[in-house]
Amino acid sequence: MVELPGAGRVAREALSWSFVRSAGPGGQNVNKRATKAVLRARIDGLGLSEPQRARLVHLAGSLATDAGEVIISSDSTRSQERNRDDCLRRLGDLVRRARTKPKTRRKTKPSKGAVQRRIDAKKQRGETKRRRRGPID
Repeated sequence: MVELPGAGRVAREALSWSFVRSAGPGGQNVNKRATKAVLRARIDGLGLSEPQRARLVHLAGSLATDAGEVIISSDSTRSQERNRDDCLRRLGDLVRRARTKPKTRRKTKPSKGAVQRRIDAKKQRGETKRRRRGPID
Protein backbone atom coordinates (compact mmCIF):
# COMPACT_ATOMS: atom_id res chain seq x y z
CA MET A 1 0.00 0.00 0.00
CA VAL A 2 1.09 3.57 -0.78
CA GLU A 3 0.08 6.51 1.40
CA LEU A 4 -1.56 9.41 -0.50
CA PRO A 5 -1.20 12.61 1.54
CA GLY A 6 -4.65 13.59 2.80
CA ALA A 7 -6.49 10.83 0.90
CA GLY A 8 -5.65 7.53 2.60
CA ARG A 9 -3.95 4.54 1.05
CA VAL A 10 -3.98 3.02 -2.41
CA ALA A 11 -2.71 -0.32 -3.69
CA ARG A 12 0.85 -0.20 -5.02
CA GLU A 13 -0.30 -2.12 -8.13
CA ALA A 14 -2.60 0.77 -9.11
CA LEU A 15 0.40 3.08 -9.55
CA SER A 16 3.21 2.87 -12.09
CA TRP A 17 6.22 5.16 -12.18
CA SER A 18 8.62 6.27 -14.85
CA PHE A 19 11.46 8.74 -14.60
CA VAL A 20 12.73 10.74 -17.56
CA ARG A 21 15.15 13.56 -18.18
CA SER A 22 13.79 16.83 -16.96
CA ALA A 23 13.66 20.24 -18.61
CA GLY A 24 13.56 21.96 -15.23
CA PRO A 25 16.33 23.56 -13.16
CA GLY A 26 19.61 21.76 -12.62
CA GLY A 27 22.26 22.91 -15.06
CA GLN A 28 24.42 20.05 -16.36
CA ASN A 29 22.63 17.73 -13.95
CA VAL A 30 19.59 17.90 -16.25
CA ASN A 31 21.55 16.26 -19.05
CA LYS A 32 22.66 13.32 -16.90
CA ARG A 33 19.87 12.48 -14.43
CA ALA A 34 16.31 11.30 -14.95
CA THR A 35 14.62 13.50 -12.33
CA LYS A 36 11.20 14.13 -13.90
CA ALA A 37 8.65 11.83 -12.26
CA VAL A 38 5.66 10.56 -14.24
CA LEU A 39 2.92 8.80 -12.27
CA ARG A 40 0.27 6.71 -14.01
CA ALA A 41 -2.59 5.81 -11.65
CA ARG A 42 -5.33 3.38 -12.69
CA ILE A 43 -8.67 4.96 -11.74
CA ASP A 44 -10.18 1.52 -10.99
CA GLY A 45 -7.44 0.85 -8.43
CA LEU A 46 -8.08 3.99 -6.36
CA GLY A 47 -11.04 2.54 -4.44
CA LEU A 48 -13.63 5.08 -5.54
CA SER A 49 -17.36 4.64 -6.05
CA GLU A 50 -18.89 5.29 -9.48
CA PRO A 51 -19.94 8.93 -8.74
CA GLN A 52 -16.52 9.60 -7.21
CA ARG A 53 -14.80 8.18 -10.31
CA ALA A 54 -16.87 10.49 -12.51
CA ARG A 55 -15.90 13.47 -10.33
CA LEU A 56 -12.22 12.42 -10.46
CA VAL A 57 -12.27 12.25 -14.27
CA HIS A 58 -13.97 15.66 -14.40
CA LEU A 59 -11.49 17.21 -11.94
CA ALA A 60 -8.46 15.64 -13.66
CA GLY A 61 -9.50 17.06 -17.04
CA SER A 62 -6.72 16.48 -19.56
CA LEU A 63 -4.74 14.42 -17.03
CA ALA A 64 -7.28 11.59 -17.40
CA THR A 65 -6.93 9.22 -20.36
CA ASP A 66 -9.50 7.14 -22.23
CA ALA A 67 -7.66 4.05 -20.98
CA GLY A 68 -8.84 4.80 -17.42
CA GLU A 69 -5.64 6.32 -16.06
CA VAL A 70 -4.62 9.62 -14.55
CA ILE A 71 -1.16 10.79 -15.62
CA ILE A 72 0.61 13.26 -13.34
CA SER A 73 4.13 14.50 -13.95
CA SER A 74 6.42 16.74 -11.95
CA ASP A 75 9.79 18.25 -12.80
CA SER A 76 9.68 21.25 -10.48
CA THR A 77 12.72 20.22 -8.42
CA ARG A 78 16.15 18.72 -9.09
CA SER A 79 15.40 15.73 -6.88
CA GLN A 80 13.69 12.62 -8.24
CA GLU A 81 12.38 11.82 -4.74
CA ARG A 82 10.81 15.28 -4.24
CA ASN A 83 9.22 15.15 -7.71
CA ARG A 84 7.84 11.69 -6.83
CA ASP A 85 6.39 13.08 -3.58
CA ASP A 86 4.89 16.02 -5.50
CA CYS A 87 3.10 13.60 -7.87
CA LEU A 88 1.71 11.64 -4.91
CA ARG A 89 0.56 14.84 -3.21
CA ARG A 90 -1.22 16.02 -6.37
CA LEU A 91 -2.90 12.63 -6.83
CA GLY A 92 -3.94 12.73 -3.17
CA ASP A 93 -5.50 16.18 -3.69
CA LEU A 94 -7.44 14.91 -6.71
CA VAL A 95 -8.72 11.83 -4.86
CA ARG A 96 -9.66 13.86 -1.77
CA ARG A 97 -11.59 16.39 -3.87
CA ALA A 98 -13.31 13.58 -5.81
CA ARG A 99 -14.46 11.97 -2.55
CA THR A 100 -16.04 15.22 -1.36
CA LYS A 101 -19.62 15.41 -2.55
CA PRO A 102 -20.41 18.91 -3.85
CA LYS A 103 -23.19 20.84 -2.19
CA THR A 104 -26.46 20.80 -4.08
CA ARG A 105 -27.55 24.21 -5.24
CA ARG A 106 -30.91 25.35 -3.96
CA LYS A 107 -32.92 27.92 -5.83
CA THR A 108 -33.48 31.14 -3.94
CA LYS A 109 -35.41 34.24 -4.74
CA PRO A 110 -35.15 37.71 -3.29
CA SER A 111 -37.70 38.77 -0.71
CA LYS A 112 -40.42 41.26 -1.64
CA GLY A 113 -38.71 43.87 0.54
CA ALA A 114 -35.39 43.39 -1.29
CA VAL A 115 -37.09 43.72 -4.68
CA GLN A 116 -38.87 46.91 -3.54
CA ARG A 117 -35.62 48.41 -2.18
CA ARG A 118 -33.88 47.67 -5.49
CA ILE A 119 -36.65 49.35 -7.49
CA ASP A 120 -36.68 52.36 -5.14
CA ALA A 121 -32.90 52.74 -5.52
CA LYS A 122 -33.20 52.58 -9.32
CA LYS A 123 -35.93 55.24 -9.29
CA GLN A 124 -33.86 57.46 -7.00
CA ARG A 125 -30.83 57.11 -9.28
CA GLY A 126 -32.92 57.90 -12.36
CA GLU A 127 -34.40 60.97 -10.65
CA THR A 128 -30.88 62.23 -9.79
CA LYS A 129 -29.80 61.87 -13.42
CA ARG A 130 -33.01 63.52 -14.70
CA ARG A 131 -32.36 66.58 -12.51
CA ARG A 132 -28.84 66.95 -13.95
CA ARG A 133 -30.16 67.41 -17.48
CA GLY A 134 -31.37 70.93 -16.99
CA PRO A 135 -34.22 72.62 -18.80
CA ILE A 136 -35.20 71.37 -22.24
CA ASP A 137 -35.81 74.15 -24.80
